[in-house]
Amino acid sequence: MSVALRNAQSAVPLRRAPLRRAVCALRAALGASCFDVGLVCAGNALMQRLNGAYRHCPEPTDVLSFPFHQVVAGELPRPHCRDEYNLGDIFLGVEYIHQQCRETGENFDDVLTVTAAHGLCHLLGYRHDTKPEWEQMYQKEAQILEELNRLTGSRLRPLTAGLF
Repeated sequence: MSVALRNAQSAVPLRRAPLRRAVCALRAALGASCFDVGLVCAGNALMQRLNGAYRHCPEPTDVLSFPFHQVVAGELPRPHCRDEYNLGDIFLGVEYIHQQCRETGENFDDVLTVTAAHGLCHLLGYRHDTKPEWEQMYQKEAQILEELNRLTGSRLRPLTAGLF
């Protein structure tokens, strides 16, 4: 299945091919290669609108995930027909992430990949509202990033490292 990637912002130059490859590898590490994923790279204005509309927090953010299925964390969806082989959509706040990376000195492409991994976990029911949920999500993010690291020689770590 596919990763449909759309760059809906122009503030930050974006290398789409490496991001698409990373998301495909992460999806495979989750055992979800047979599912489509939509990935939208967005600017601050769009992220602010979406965050305000869906989370009642009208400010830009790094990632928002909109799952197609409601599943228990760790379980894959059970589609009934071809049209349901879709995990959902991830909106990456590319402009926001780029600004954060300039402030922290982190590598933008690495943080973008880690943020996409975080979004994928959300599509599969993982949350981080409580410490037990965070621990479960952190473990899953670490697992799939470890697989990506093995394939690419990277040293990526989960986004939620210091949440609790």
